[in-house]
Amino acid sequence: MVTEVSTREAYGKVLVELGKTNPNIVVLDADLSHSTMTRLFAETFPERFFNCGLAEQNMIGISAGLAASGKTVFASTFAVFASCRCFDQLRMCLSQPKLNVKIVATHGGITVGEDGFSHHSIEDLALFCSLPGFTVVVPADAIETKEAVKIAAGTYGPFYIRLSRPRTPLVYDENYTFTLGKAVTMRPGKDATIIAIGIMVAKALQAAQALAAEGIDCCVINMPTLKPLDEEAIIKAASETGAIIVAEEHLKHGGLGSRVARVVAREKPVPMAFLGIKDAYAKSGKPEELLQRHGLTVKDIRQAVKSLIPKKVFR
Repeated sequence: MVTEVSTREAYGKVLVELGKTNPNIVVLDADLSHSTMTRLFAETFPERFFNCGLAEQNMIGISAGLAASGKTVFASTFAVFASCRCFDQLRMCLSQPKLNVKIVATHGGITVGEDGFSHHSIEDLALFCSLPGFTVVVPADAIETKEAVKIAAGTYGPFYIRLSRPRTPLVYDENYTFTLGKAVTMRPGKDATIIAIGIMVAKALQAAQALAAEGIDCCVINMPTLKPLDEEAIIKAASETGAIIVAEEHLKHGGLGSRVARVVAREKPVPMAFLGIKDAYAKSGKPEELLQRHGLTVKDIRQAVKSLIPKKVFR
């Protein structure tokens, strides 16, 4: 049986761990601490927790002031608010002065589900990757979330870490070590490579397992650090398998697919396929229904691989 754990829950717990060893950490939230799980930090360290209310732009400004005073700041809200509502403040207050603020946003992608497209965050990765100096991380599960947050706390500079709402399968064990800026080969293979982030990593692994039963040997790569990107891993995958499929819970434009494609086009052109959200907003619905509607299922990954392999150029 596959164990499922919420990445936002892992975030809340690791914040408390970090707070016990680092008195310099402060946490801000925009009146969503019960959803983002920063309430766990607030209950343990009330003097270091600040509820900024429904004023996300102000939260970024306050975060900048605290960081300029020497604090390590974690600021949380829903991903759609952290990116779209606060972009000018992110640019002016954090990116330009390169301040030590970690934006850890929950409810990323369309798996927010019934909250509707006003709360679906499908542009956030493109927006944060456009900001100079920002490190952008999308953990694949709760274990990687915990390790990524620890690394962010110990690395100076602005971060964006995107988490999800529902419980998601664990793809790592407790011995996993997260390395900033490095991809992880989850499964070797020679016929094609699936590069995935976030919740799509577990689906990519399931697809690769199903394809193996059909005689198709797929490499699966988790790309947890979207910026800086592990270009070496992409070039190696293109060279060794000759075909790359990218899977992400984000608009096709501006996210992982766009960033991988630039590397492939420049260094090692091979056939590619892109699984993501087309140029449209999702409707309200259950998470799995929305993933199915937008072609982000195990079946869709399998079909993409099988349709791409015949396009490979054999040299």
